[in-house]
Amino acid sequence: MRFLELGLLIIAATAAIYCAKLLRALHQRVTKVNSQNQESFKEVREQIWHSYRQSEALQQLFTLLKFNAAIPPTRSWAASPDLLLTIAELARTHKPRLVVELGSGVSTLIVAKAGGRKVISIDNSDEFAGKTRDLLKEHKVRGVEVRVAALKPHKSGVDWYDTTKLSSLAKIDMLIIDGPPGSKNPDARKPALTELIKKLSPKAIVIIDDVKRTGERDLAEAFAKALPNHSLTILDHEKGTAVIAPR
Repeated sequence: MRFLELGLLIIAATAAIYCAKLLRALHQRVTKVNSQNQESFKEVREQIWHSYRQSEALQQLFTLLKFNAAIPPTRSWAASPDLLLTIAELARTHKPRLVVELGSGVSTLIVAKAGGRKVISIDNSDEFAGKTRDLLKEHKVRGVEVRVAALKPHKSGVDWYDTTKLSSLAKIDMLIIDGPPGSKNPDARKPALTELIKKLSPKAIVIIDDVKRTGERDLAEAFAKALPNHSLTILDHEKGTAVIAPR
């Protein structure tokens, strides 16, 4: 009888241990699922917030500039509405005589409509340059020159715009850097500093997109260092925007 009782106790203890392990494993799984759900909810909430902010900026842009034709999609490869709104506000406030833009597109239209007296936009693509010209024509915007400058080996070691297409530039009041494409090479846009720093006017404003990436952030800091009478402001935009402006 004692052996039977002992056996039952052993079985009961084994079952209890097994159940405890199952409960612990279940608890860990539930905790993991809850954590994943919280992370997913947080990501969705942040995406909704970013989309709201971009919609808000786009609405303000429409109000400020009063477009009489459609504009291309923004975000992704194109400039985000928060950057476009900043460009518009700076152009409206400072009324730059010459704006030079690296990378053409909807931003070309924005800066021209917002107050840039003369705009020279540089693009490495014939296709995109043509689309920008068509966009400007559709909106009946004048005073803009879209130049095609193919990417060529630069002395810095990267491919950059054909510098012969930029040799005539001088006294730039606003420089917008959103090209060439920099997603695959963090140094792709760095030649802008050495090639254009001496072509800036004393009151020039430099705007750099994508400063959430290391290469563009380093470029912004390098511009600020090279312009001691300017200050650097990093705006918490979708892709990050740097504004280097006179103090």
